[in-house]
Amino acid sequence: MKKILIILFLFLFSNESYANDSKINEFNKWLLDNGHTQYLNIEQKEGCKKLIQKYGLKVPKVGLFDEPKVKTNEWFWLECHKFQGTNNLKIKFYKYNEIPEFSKPNKDTALYYLYRDQDVASANDRAGSTKSDNPYKFEISLRADDDKTLKKVRKAMNKTSMLSYLLYEDGKITIDEITPLDRFGILYNNNTVHTSASVGKSLVSYVTGHAICEGYISSIDHKLNDWELLENTLFYDQKLIDLMNMAAGHHQYADSNIKTGGLYPTNSNKNTIAFHMKDGVFKNSKKSKSKYQYTNLLTNIVINYVWHKSDGNFQDLLDKVFKEKSKIENDVWFLKNNNETIRRENKNNKIKKEYEVRDEDGPIRYSFRASRYDYLRIAKAILDDWQNDTCVGKYLKSIHERKISKNLKYKDDKLANRNPKSYAGFFHTSYSGMAKRNVMGMNGYGGQAIVIDFDKGRIIVVNSITEDYSWKNLVHSVIKKGK
Repeated sequence: MKKILIILFLFLFSNESYANDSKINEFNKWLLDNGHTQYLNIEQKEGCKKLIQKYGLKVPKVGLFDEPKVKTNEWFWLECHKFQGTNNLKIKFYKYNEIPEFSKPNKDTALYYLYRDQDVASANDRAGSTKSDNPYKFEISLRADDDKTLKKVRKAMNKTSMLSYLLYEDGKITIDEITPLDRFGILYNNNTVHTSASVGKSLVSYVTGHAICEGYISSIDHKLNDWELLENTLFYDQKLIDLMNMAAGHHQYADSNIKTGGLYPTNSNKNTIAFHMKDGVFKNSKKSKSKYQYTNLLTNIVINYVWHKSDGNFQDLLDKVFKEKSKIENDVWFLKNNNETIRRENKNNKIKKEYEVRDEDGPIRYSFRASRYDYLRIAKAILDDWQNDTCVGKYLKSIHERKISKNLKYKDDKLANRNPKSYAGFFHTSYSGMAKRNVMGMNGYGGQAIVIDFDKGRIIVVNSITEDYSWKNLVHSVIKKGK
């Protein structure tokens, strides 16, 4: 009976308000270790207090419990030697461990999920480049404090989950704003590598352009009939541009995510290309009529195809793009699945719970990480290629010429993913009011945005936690009007 009571006590003791989120204790410990005790309630749990009194244990330092000389079962069960603090933040926990798209969380919730994103991504392997020996140094000529756009940006920076806003025009940075310490600055600074989300799709396109110019792939019309992983799937023998325009006749099998029927995760990033093609729904799949259907998987197919075609020189290719041309200041990388991430993400997979992950099986994801200025450095390299009409610049112009209509039935010019009406090789284009201008953009979950006006030489780069800022006013309007 006593044992049952102890087990019941332990169950009740462990199920606090934060028990629905596995990372909260790690977050609290991180706050303590990094000196952010203003967000913590450092106190002893009642169960531990009783044990201290009962067994005469040494009272520990504030917030921490020293391991006792006389160890009891209760002590180990309750883990009283671990950090006992809770936080005083008003955090809303979401079902799928991420903030739902277009939500407007409070500051505390956004702060916690920013921590989660940085922590979770660390489990993945990488495919990227180390920092340049000679990083590009921007010329800076900031707008005056009374500038209307600057005022709007600063207001958003203090009211929304925006992390960074950079405006580049006339060869200079003219607006440079970053989240203050009392908002998200404890987790984000000039050197923080932040997610690109689907902005990474456009960066896959930029790498692909270099693969074509290096001779690894013949052109955007190259047929994908030389990769064993695509055999007996709808993608085999298709033109590269059809995948890059999200028009591979795949809509029967996928919308944004894969239609798995509940057999395995719908998110294409959870498995390798080999799994999707040999074990998943694309096994023996048949092509339907080509039409635009935004699907995450296609970008992963293309970046892994570039790896396959680069004949062992993929690292050199990435270094040419990011280290030599973009002249990055910090390391940048695409995430890669590994044995650990496959095992973690496929616990409920009814086909394969885990499997050996090899480079030849296509583990690279479009998910890209870079610091705020490095995103701008890469965007500037894209702008320079276009304006200087380099080989990659010609590639960018060719995919722009081959753009296709999204055939959207709704009209909503306020949102980054709905405003542009055409798609061009993993770039958005044909923005409202700028359909005749050479403007291409990238946008991703959480409000990540890069938009480049090749005619005006203007770039905007935004990093954010959620898209709770006005994209129409702070990105679209400024690209269009410069103010």
